[in-house]
Amino acid sequence: MRLVQVAQHADDLERAAGFYTSLLGSDATAVFDPPGLLFFDLDGVRLLLDRNAPTALLYLHVDDVAAALERIGDRAEVVSPPHVIFTHEDDTLGPAGHDEWQAFVKDPEGNTVGLISFRPVAS
Repeated sequence: MRLVQVAQHADDLERAAGFYTSLLGSDATAVFDPPGLLFFDLDGVRLLLDRNAPTALLYLHVDDVAAALERIGDRAEVVSPPHVIFTHEDDTLGPAGHDEWQAFVKDPEGNTVGLISFRPVAS
């Protein structure tokens, strides 16, 4: 079994497309309007932005949290700036020997999005 799709609420598909295109560094894969559906491919998992979907808390892996925040600029409100939340001693939840960095932003549709990156532990 694998995750196929995650839905996220979006009132304004054009605004949402601009934000997620900047954040993900790729264009939408499909738009159907009406009825108000916008899709992005997240490495084989569909991200559906839908006018009728409830809000969800998405956690997205990015190469570098700070660089992702720079890319989206003022398109999002930073709720929590980049910070280390955990150091992975083993591979249970992330790569061993890496710090897990997270930041949280509000997208233009009012949804909270978590950004996660991993960096080797500084020695």
